[in-house]
Amino acid sequence: MRFVDANVFIYAVLSPKASIPEHIRKKKDAARLIFQRINHGENVTTSTVHLSEVANVLEDVAGIGFAADFLSAIFSKASIVIEPVTAEMYRDSVYRGQHHTISINDALALVIMDKRNIDEIYTFDRHFEQVRVKVVQE
Repeated sequence: MRFVDANVFIYAVLSPKASIPEHIRKKKDAARLIFQRINHGENVTTSTVHLSEVANVLEDVAGIGFAADFLSAIFSKASIVIEPVTAEMYRDSVYRGQHHTISINDALALVIMDKRNIDEIYTFDRHFEQVRVKVVQE
């Protein structure tokens, strides 16, 4: 089981309107492969907060209809565990964010990963390289 960060979903589903730098194209290609495995039943975990991040970006770039359709598809996948977030979990993530110098939502991923005994994360966020989890980008 791996945690899926919001950026994986975003890189996987958004199509650029203009040419993009090579390093971004590589991330998009890798994200699409990860997303294909998830669509074919690979068990993963994410959170309501991380999906909210995805929704905000998709709504801004592709519209509310696209965002709603995408999230509905995510919620229908039995292989995706969507962890609800409590105020206590978020307070813990604020504390961890301050002490690990990572964003609060990245710290939230760590809180959830600890709770579910997950030590690998699909992400393209460099902040995770500073903490004790294995970053998977393929």
